[in-house]
Amino acid sequence: MHDDNQIHVPPSFMAVYSDARGRLTESANGVRARYELCEDLAGHLVEHAQTLYHVQAPSEAEILRRIHAGLCTAESGVSRPEATWIVTRLAELLAWPCPALAGAGASDEG
Repeated sequence: MHDDNQIHVPPSFMAVYSDARGRLTESANGVRARYELCEDLAGHLVEHAQTLYHVQAPSEAEILRRIHAGLCTAESGVSRPEATWIVTRLAELLAWPCPALAGAGASDEG
């Protein structure tokens, strides 16, 4: 299969849309579009998380947990597995340790 798209979806995100046997549960284009959205959102949240850290001074872990809780609401537009991926990616971008996230193992959508 020839694919001209230059976007590389990392295995960590592919896992969000893979079944137990490693097969995608959505189309490749759909997964790619969701990845782009989630990656962009993680990038946009960097400044917000840094501001919270410097203004409110809670711990890094607490900020990440709060952002995760917000992303897990129906209004966020992302599923719970996507929210977990976004916060894990945000932690990577910030070079912060990622805490255990409530319901991270749940597979419900939104």
